[in-house]
Amino acid sequence: MVEIMQTFFRELAQTHPAWNFIFFYEPLQWARVLSGLWVTIELSLVCIVLSLVIGIAGAWAQGSRLSVVRWLTQGYIQLFRDTPPLIQLLFFYFALGQFTPTITGADGWTEQPIISNVGWAIVSLSFFAGAFNVEIFRAGIEAIPQTTKEACEALGMNRLQTYAYVVLPLALRVSLPALNNNLVNLVKTTTQAIAIAVPELLYQMVSIWNDYASAQNAAMTVLFVVYILLVGILAFGMNRWERALYIPGFGGGQ
Repeated sequence: MVEIMQTFFRELAQTHPAWNFIFFYEPLQWARVLSGLWVTIELSLVCIVLSLVIGIAGAWAQGSRLSVVRWLTQGYIQLFRDTPPLIQLLFFYFALGQFTPTITGADGWTEQPIISNVGWAIVSLSFFAGAFNVEIFRAGIEAIPQTTKEACEALGMNRLQTYAYVVLPLALRVSLPALNNNLVNLVKTTTQAIAIAVPELLYQMVSIWNDYASAQNAAMTVLFVVYILLVGILAFGMNRWERALYIPGFGGGQ
């Protein structure tokens, strides 16, 4: 089957030069595509997890009794919501990256930063999506009736216990639709990591069509299809999660 597909795409490239799917019949180019896809998936998953942690912690901080904590949290939200993610990415990598410590490379001569371009992409994109997640979780928390929180206090639960065991699980159910949209947007935003040479899927595809100009149309088509599949899988999983957590009266639907 593999040989048949390779033969088909090789012949297609000969008869239709503008549609050269070279990565489907040359093992080296196929390996580059798989490498880029794996980096994209890893980058997306790590950023999703970190942005959720930031969102949960930030929503908790917004309800702090200390005004300085609330101000810092609000400042973080406004900073990352009001500036373009690409500018944030470049700022982290080129500006803050100049102040990070370096370590000596394996050759004993070169100096390498302790945070790589992939690391800065994770930091930047996680903070970007996390700012939106804070507001999403805050809106979910505000949807919880005050009487529910008062009932927790009457049972002797402190603020952290109330948040962790009662408020957050209920707020999550309310927040899932908006959270779904933000995480989908985060996956799409990972393509901007190409600006700092993170070898994700878009980077690899651009490299391939720079080497083989006839592969540009094919590469863009594959990129389009792959991202539809990635986003579709994420949206499907989030929708299933939303239905599984559905409680009448607390958002979502069956």
